[in-house]
Amino acid sequence: MRIGLIAPPWIPVPPPSYGGIEAVVDALAAGLTEAGHEVILAAAGDSTCPVPLVPAAPPSTAVSMDSGRQELLHVLRAYEAMTEVDVIHDHTLLGPVYRRPGPQRPRAATLHGPVDGELRRIYGAMRPGSALVAISRHQAWMARDLGIAAVIHHGIDVRTVPYSPTHGGGACFLGRMHPDKGLLQAIHAARLAGLQLRIGAKMRDSFEQAYFREVIEPQLGHGIDYLGELTAAEKYQLLGESVALLNPIQWPEPFGMVMIEALAAGTPVVATPRGSAPEIIDDGQTGFLADTLPGLADGLQKAFGLDRAAARSTAERRFSARRMVEDYMTLYRTLIDKPAPRTDTRVADGYALGQSLGS
Repeated sequence: MRIGLIAPPWIPVPPPSYGGIEAVVDALAAGLTEAGHEVILAAAGDSTCPVPLVPAAPPSTAVSMDSGRQELLHVLRAYEAMTEVDVIHDHTLLGPVYRRPGPQRPRAATLHGPVDGELRRIYGAMRPGSALVAISRHQAWMARDLGIAAVIHHGIDVRTVPYSPTHGGGACFLGRMHPDKGLLQAIHAARLAGLQLRIGAKMRDSFEQAYFREVIEPQLGHGIDYLGELTAAEKYQLLGESVALLNPIQWPEPFGMVMIEALAAGTPVVATPRGSAPEIIDDGQTGFLADTLPGLADGLQKAFGLDRAAARSTAERRFSARRMVEDYMTLYRTLIDKPAPRTDTRVADGYALGQSLGS
């Protein structure tokens, strides 16, 4: 099968550090290729994913992340290069609202963000021309009126994650420097449990930097250490050395890549039961779910008694790139077998939509 994948233009595929969508696209592209399919990828020009790339794409450093116009130009370039594919799988935000004149290719669109506010309006505009894919059952329930075609959990190439059967006794936090990620709660829970907490977090935006200075930095010291934004190798080393990943998210996150990365390393996850967390963590087996600081601290202490091999086995069975590829191939075949949609001579005004979002 010939498959066109469209990633956002902001971050290379694979991402050098933080970048969940780009990591998913990279794993999917590599997995599809390994399964014998042809893949063409539209991504930032400095991407290193080992599949053919849509030519002439600018590097991520030349693209402004707040520009809907640049994203749509990226999508237009992708469609021009994907006239011969069997199916298009779009991971951008504004791309799936674009209606190309003439015969339409089967198209899937994965919903990577929360299903509320302006994003809900955009997702609703995707529906006429794309099969919408939710990344968790919780997200699908939140988007139940949008006509979700499939629920497909993210996957990673577990083979690339070093498994650590032992740990150093401390906990870790990985994510973004944002209140929604629950770093402050993680610090309090680790202190309550009497454990060291090492933090790897993205901190590039002005809001993230202000949050760090005003809220997190005063909490550092006495066993609470900020390591900066980590590379993939550094992240996996930190996970392998930790008794547990502490992930007390404060919002209904549609998915949590860091949780399946932790499981792949053999590291249990202690988290709040929000969003996708109950679908990823087997409470009492591969981690613990708790809504209070004492509950999270208790989960950290109990993590010492969990079987790290069970966490790794769960990642291999339920969150591998191979399983993700198989699920998407099932969807692709279903879309290809459907009758071809009628010609649409209109083009959705995606640029105007982007302008209304402040691009």
